[in-house]
Amino acid sequence: MNQMCVATYRSYDEKADFDKKALSIAVGLTVGSWTELPEARKAEMEKHLGKVLSVDVHEPACGERYADIRIAYPDINFSRDIPALLVTIFGKLSMDGKIKLIDLDVSEEFQSAFPGPKFGLEGVRQLLGVHDRPLLMSIFKSVVGHDLPNLQEQFYKQALGGVDLIKDDEILFENPLTPLEKRVEVCMEAARKAQQETGQKLLYAVNLTGPTSQLANQARKAIAAGANALLFNVLSYGYDVLHELSKDPEINVPIAAHPALAGAFYPSPHYGIGASVLLGKLMRLAGADLVLFPSPYGSVVMPKEENLAVKDALLAPSSTLRTSFPVPSAGIHPGLVPLILRDFGTDVVVNAGGGIHGHPMGTAAGGQAFRSAITAAMNGVPLREAAAQPGNEALQAAIDAWGSKE
Repeated sequence: MNQMCVATYRSYDEKADFDKKALSIAVGLTVGSWTELPEARKAEMEKHLGKVLSVDVHEPACGERYADIRIAYPDINFSRDIPALLVTIFGKLSMDGKIKLIDLDVSEEFQSAFPGPKFGLEGVRQLLGVHDRPLLMSIFKSVVGHDLPNLQEQFYKQALGGVDLIKDDEILFENPLTPLEKRVEVCMEAARKAQQETGQKLLYAVNLTGPTSQLANQARKAIAAGANALLFNVLSYGYDVLHELSKDPEINVPIAAHPALAGAFYPSPHYGIGASVLLGKLMRLAGADLVLFPSPYGSVVMPKEENLAVKDALLAPSSTLRTSFPVPSAGIHPGLVPLILRDFGTDVVVNAGGGIHGHPMGTAAGGQAFRSAITAAMNGVPLREAAAQPGNEALQAAIDAWGSKE
């Protein structure tokens, strides 16, 4: 029996015969025509024909009429790479009216071509030696126009706050002030200095940029200079580029996938690709060890239902793929930590920029406030109660500045 990948679409139309539409998609995106083929030719082409698995029509009293359509596509029709898969299941169809790709399940045969995350959630924990709590990540803010001494000082202050990971801002590209190798050298020097004081290991995700043909080379240069993680703007380069980087044996550090450009794909109910596919299933398949995506709490909001679907896609059991660390981001401050742990559990990276750098007592105190909030939330202690305890002045200042939600 043919191996098949199954795509689920949500199609909106007030009058359409959705069964007929589903059949036209299944035929049109595979053999192109069916009814006009002679019977002998049909027998030959059968193995290439898309199959309609289900058509679930919804006609709400209020709102638009739509159908969820599931179609299976034979693996024999496309090569085992994500670009070929996406062009097959949603290439020209993405331009055919109000239709959105909301789910995707690849076959075992297709998935076998992808090793997935090289480290994954457990591997990142192993590198850091942290197994019993959420991780804490901070972000360089700001970066454009700063020189190496400024970045090194900013890095050091973040590291002193007890963060587990520090990442470049995604808009930090190769430039004369902070070239990649020099940036790695000075930041890792700051990491070592901070570790002497905190006793804590730290990963620095340096932004991997430049022409696509040079990315693997850039990654190797960064690693040779001491980089122990990479940040990558996956959607601007493509999933296949991430796949190539992740499976490269010389690129032996975790890769954090940034969601830049995702807003061009997932937010509309009528068009694009659902967040759980875009930022969940495909990121993990292509090899992201950590995946950043908008949180349901902060400044760049993704609806919670979609948000948790991304998390579920990254953490779903798999016999062949490691899980990827979910990193809900944007607008996170210490007062939100109980909500993050409630919705994501402890297998999550708490990621903050302004919530660390904007702390009233300074950057290091920002990290300390988050660590105190994580400890309190894991022990079931209300943040305001924890903040009143001696030694938690940083958490108190954060709550005074931003409040708390529990």
